[in-house]
Amino acid sequence: MEQRRRTVLALLGAVVLLTACSLPRGAALQSEVVNEKNSEIPTFQVVPVTRANIPGIESWPASGWDGQYHWPGTSEGSSSSVIRTGDRLDVTIWDSSENSLITNPGQRYTEIKGVEVDGNGSIFLPYANKVGVRGLTPAGARAKIQSRLEAIVPAAQVQVSLQQGRDHTVDVVGGVTKPGAYPMPSRNYKILNVLADAGGIPQGLRNPQVRLIRGSSTYEISSDALFRDGSRNALLHPRDTVVIEEDNRSFTALGASGVEDLVYFPKDRVTALEAVSLMGGINDSRADPEGVLVLREYAAQYIRADGRGPGMQQVVFTFDLTSADGLFAARQFHIQPGDTVLATESPVTSARTILGLVGSVFGVSSQAAAVSN
Repeated sequence: MEQRRRTVLALLGAVVLLTACSLPRGAALQSEVVNEKNSEIPTFQVVPVTRANIPGIESWPASGWDGQYHWPGTSEGSSSSVIRTGDRLDVTIWDSSENSLITNPGQRYTEIKGVEVDGNGSIFLPYANKVGVRGLTPAGARAKIQSRLEAIVPAAQVQVSLQQGRDHTVDVVGGVTKPGAYPMPSRNYKILNVLADAGGIPQGLRNPQVRLIRGSSTYEISSDALFRDGSRNALLHPRDTVVIEEDNRSFTALGASGVEDLVYFPKDRVTALEAVSLMGGINDSRADPEGVLVLREYAAQYIRADGRGPGMQQVVFTFDLTSADGLFAARQFHIQPGDTVLATESPVTSARTILGLVGSVFGVSSQAAAVSN
């Protein structure tokens, strides 16, 4: 009997020593993370998220992404082509007069092909010298050339056709079926027109982002938003560049969840509740639904002391998904690229582990007593 008592005490002592140490588990406890707020000099800010403070938090600056969603609205341009520097004109002059100055004997017309519009916007034609045509439509250029020739060839009739130069194209670099340089058929050429000409955006790209590069400015919009709203069908300019890429924004999923990985944004905006779903939900047997955390880092210039922005660069947002208030708040809180969403471990898991160990001890001691008897 004494031997049995000593065995039980020894095993219980081993359990106490084991439980005094940190038990093995897959994630931190909420208290272990947020207790920093109680220190004399906290190194990060802890913000419990509720429906009441969501409007204020959502007005804080965006973080984790150097891009921005801004896009020019649609407008209308001329449906006719406009002559620009670098374009080439084919000019045909008809003259039925005998002994015409501009045609060979027996011919009724003469052709002057591939006349390039120079840097001053002019072309050179025999007898007409330099004719400024930049900014005119082919019809306008025809009328101007014919007017210049009237003094020399009164009966002349002029025909002009335009071959647009490299400066009157839009480059579609990637993310379409047929990338390349696309001539602008008119000044009313829009982003949806060039995407259609380029074969469209292939299926399977993750939340495709349409990027328009115009000189030193860059505009960006998701394809869903572009196709959904006709007011976003932006008018293109010569030498614009269009790039379509997958959305590379992501957040990190950690802790007692179905997925611990880098999770890419499947759409433009992802709420905290949607993020929990994207990470496979929280583990029913391990996770603490009162302790879902979002860890975020802000740039130093956004720190404010008046409560209208983050008070520190590193902020931990906490969510209680066991209450209606917490669930509604999580539906309105938007995840930023670079955030870490952490599903903390439930304290009950540690208690279960301890009880399991104690049960194992008593089971072992009972078996030892049975053997000794």
